[in-house]
Amino acid sequence: MAESKGALLAKSVQKHAGRAKEKILQNLGKVDRTADEIFDEHLQNFTKQQNSANRLQKEFNNYIRCIRAVQSASKSLMEAVSEVYESPWSGHDVLLHQTNALEMLWQDFSHKLGDQVLIPLNTYQAQFPEMRKKVDKRGRKLVDYDSQRHSFQGLQANANKKRDDAKVNSKVTRGRELLEEAKRTYEQLNSELHDELPALYDSRVLFLVTNLQTLFTSEQLFHQETAKVYAELEAIVDKLATDSQRGSYTIKKMNSVLPSGGTLPHSPKNNLQSNNLNNSKPSSPIKNALPESPTKSIASSGTSVPNDNGSNNNLTASSNPSSVIMTPSTPPSSPPPPSSSPPPLTPNLPKSEIPAPVLNNDTAQTKLSNGDHTVDSLTETNAAAGDGKQAAILPSVNQNLNTSSDTNKNVTPPASAGELYDIPVSATTTDLPPGVLYRVKATYKYNREDVDELSFEVGDVIRVIEYDDPEEQEEGWLMGLKEGTNEKGMFPANFTRPI
Repeated sequence: MAESKGALLAKSVQKHAGRAKEKILQNLGKVDRTADEIFDEHLQNFTKQQNSANRLQKEFNNYIRCIRAVQSASKSLMEAVSEVYESPWSGHDVLLHQTNALEMLWQDFSHKLGDQVLIPLNTYQAQFPEMRKKVDKRGRKLVDYDSQRHSFQGLQANANKKRDDAKVNSKVTRGRELLEEAKRTYEQLNSELHDELPALYDSRVLFLVTNLQTLFTSEQLFHQETAKVYAELEAIVDKLATDSQRGSYTIKKMNSVLPSGGTLPHSPKNNLQSNNLNNSKPSSPIKNALPESPTKSIASSGTSVPNDNGSNNNLTASSNPSSVIMTPSTPPSSPPPPSSSPPPLTPNLPKSEIPAPVLNNDTAQTKLSNGDHTVDSLTETNAAAGDGKQAAILPSVNQNLNTSSDTNKNVTPPASAGELYDIPVSATTTDLPPGVLYRVKATYKYNREDVDELSFEVGDVIRVIEYDDPEEQEEGWLMGLKEGTNEKGMFPANFTRPI
């Protein structure tokens, strides 16, 4: 056994040495080389085909890995979307169904690419290493054939010199046998490769057609189905946007958080309503100071009452005899707190100044004028009523009646459009576009409560303009254009500051 292994090893070493020697001689040009141009062309095509197949397999393997990575990323994204999309929102169940369908589409697409594209590509690629081994074997047999041919040519040259030498003749015979064997082995492999290499090269077209058709068809179906899923998801989100614009999911504000460094201002509408409630029934000092019957008597008579200096203070009587129009100097900002006991009917006056009820008053007719405050008709009073007693309570009455009279006196004609707006001192009124009074900057966010109002965020700049109709102006509200969008509407002034 050891001898046979040694013999095989020696024979193998001898073959490798002979081939190396032959290649060196061929490269040096000392011996010729068997050439086959047709085979060389087939070999060139085979090499190009193998390189293309290797490139295609490498890129497709990378593509499959990316597809699986995108599949995993899409699954994670859809899970996050399903978690973010709250169950009370419209289309929640449909969204879950569509995300599951999308995950199934990714799985089917990945499996189809792996089974119907990658496996056939690997099978196609596996042909090239086997064919390459056969080509290399053919190259070795060609070197052996050339070596035996050159050796036989040398033996023939020696035999021609020594024709009668039996030993030389036997070497020539042996050399011819080895040459025939090497030639037969080479020609057999060469013939097989002449058939297989062109067939393998031609098979590339059919393989590419089948493989790429499967790839592109799978891509088309996958993207068509995913497009339908994404269209459904888009419709769900559009429906949610519509519901959100209608305020279906808006949280009602219960208690607003006060910003640091101050208090959140109230809407001027609320202030107007509270002021109207407070001003509808003002707490008049006359009502608290006079008894009920003298007050009604004074209000209904509409007379001018003399003060301590003997001058008459004009009192404008209301068309409604049961009320007297009086404007308090400072309107109360909030209704007075309720008290446990009703207020006293008479003020805290000295006992000597407590008014006595008026028992009998004659009807007095007085014609008042706001322009010159003159009395056209004299007032007839009953001397028995006691002028001294009435004079005790009239100073406080005269003071409030003078306020009402002065208010009526100061009524002026309607002002021009420029005088309707009180422009703040700190506001810049220069270098402004035509029609702009001044500019303000939002200090608080405001969401409009009516169609004619203006919504804005903190920091938005608004141009204050005149009202289209001055009669529509409301206290505490301004008309403006928001810069950037040119939206026009009313907005609360106390949510902004002039710039």
